[in-house]
Amino acid sequence: MGIRSWFGRGEPEAPAPPRPGPPTEDQLLAALDRVEQQARDGQVPGVVLSRLLRVTRIVRNTVPRLADLGIGSAQGYSVMATATDYLPVAIGNYLRLPRDWADTRPIADGKSSVMLLVDQLDLLGATMDKVYDAVLRSDAEAIIVHGQFLEQKFGAGSAGGSLGLDTPDPTPQTMPNGNGPGPLPGPLAPPD
Repeated sequence: MGIRSWFGRGEPEAPAPPRPGPPTEDQLLAALDRVEQQARDGQVPGVVLSRLLRVTRIVRNTVPRLADLGIGSAQGYSVMATATDYLPVAIGNYLRLPRDWADTRPIADGKSSVMLLVDQLDLLGATMDKVYDAVLRSDAEAIIVHGQFLEQKFGAGSAGGSLGLDTPDPTPQTMPNGNGPGPLPGPLAPPD
């Protein structure tokens, strides 16, 4: 509400435009496509491209499972930021430098720009590996819980378990005519 509206003057203020939500799965995958193409177009060295493709592969595998991380999770944010910010900025910064200078001139800790980029991509790759493992951990835990259930239900899993087929049936058997307990007839013999 503006000061003019307090005094009955002016028009009502327009509502604030809606804030964009988190990127969709398609937007994240498109961002990965763009950064890969940017690296190829810029003809980054093979050592850079291989590491970039490793990171984008892990992120691509993680994106369909982002909902499993929960809304607003730090890990989910890391995946989204890696696709839309961290990778494009790292590759873009490197590509703005002349190749001969970026690949040969030490700029920090005796490392050239290309080696610093490799270190950054390795760090992103290791981080995305941890996130992907965390995403899959709930499914892996479900396998463990189910295995424990089966072990409890049927016995030793390594020995093939037991369905209880070798123990007598505790329910009394009745004759087909319903006259009480007794053996059920065996298989019928074929007619002569």
